Amino acid sequence: MNIVMLILPLLAGIGLGIQSAINGTLGNKIGTIESAFFTFFTGAIFLTIIVNFFGQGNILNIHEVPKWQLLCAIFGVIYLSLMVLAVPKMGVTAAVISVIVGQLIASMAIDHFGWFESATIHFGIKRLIGVILMLIALFFVFREKTSTKTTAS
Repeated sequence: MNIVMLILPLLAGIGLGIQSAINGTLGNKIGTIESAFFTFFTGAIFLTIIVNFFGQGNILNIHEVPKWQLLCAIFGVIYLSLMVLAVPKMGVTAAVISVIVGQLIASMAIDHFGWFESATIHFGIKRLIGVILMLIALFFVFREKTSTKTTAS
């Protein structure tokens, strides 16, 4: 596997952690929905520029895709809005680990059953161990967060 393909998702994850912290703070100041709107509006402006100069596809073909594929936009809005709500209450680490555990569970089911036209990759013991370890990490992060809150009171 190319090392770049390993580093790119790692960088994306770092970006999501930073974005979660910033959006959580912004949401406290301007509102949850307003923060999500600002993020998507700004992103739409940047992507419009990028698509116009560097895009190689044809956005007009959107009407030819199966309608269920258009749900990806709604999931993005739901994710961002929920993170804006969760981060100020539970902290960036706990929120991001919760997201990762949710992603692992969903992605393993998608891989195992080949949903959404994905390649089928069957669930095995190594994947089960990975999810269990992430659940343990989530437990400790939540426990530390609540014990820190109790000690600070």
